[in-house]
Amino acid sequence: MSLDSLKSAVPDFAKDLKLNLGSVIGNSDLPQQQLWGTVLSCAIAARSPRVLRELEPEAKANLSPEAYTAAKSAAAIMAMNNVFYRTRHLLSDPEYGTLRAGLRMNVIGNPGVEKVDFELWSLAVSAINGCGQCLDSHEQVLRKAGVDRETIQEAFKIASVIQAVAVTLDAEAALDLEAALAAE
Repeated sequence: MSLDSLKSAVPDFAKDLKLNLGSVIGNSDLPQQQLWGTVLSCAIAARSPRVLRELEPEAKANLSPEAYTAAKSAAAIMAMNNVFYRTRHLLSDPEYGTLRAGLRMNVIGNPGVEKVDFELWSLAVSAINGCGQCLDSHEQVLRKAGVDRETIQEAFKIASVIQAVAVTLDAEAALDLEAALAAE
């Protein structure tokens, strides 16, 4: 299981995704920890068992145990935060924005890795989950820490390609199952 086997699984009609997967991961300028933490957290956020099975072993091999756990933590905490903050933002009643969240988010303050790395992974997961408020918040923290726009864009490029590959492969698997069931 690997990036190469994931690329080979992408159907011909989605050749651009195959090429983009190779370039955003294989030719990334991100340091290894930022790259593979982004890949792992996005593979989790994409909710595709196939994508996660293919990318997780390579991510684990390229991350320290602390970074591996932190990337999984970023996906977990943002799964909660993205729903909460996106919902609060989308509700037309602005009073919800004044209420205390009352949710534990300790990992954000102490993720076990460099804060910039965790913020980058959180931003990438927020891109997949579509939370504008979280995207703005993490982008501001990253910019304040001196991270350039190209690095930030690199993270959400990875997120967009992993999400697209996940959607495509899961759709193909569903269609293959449907065809198999119809043939019975």
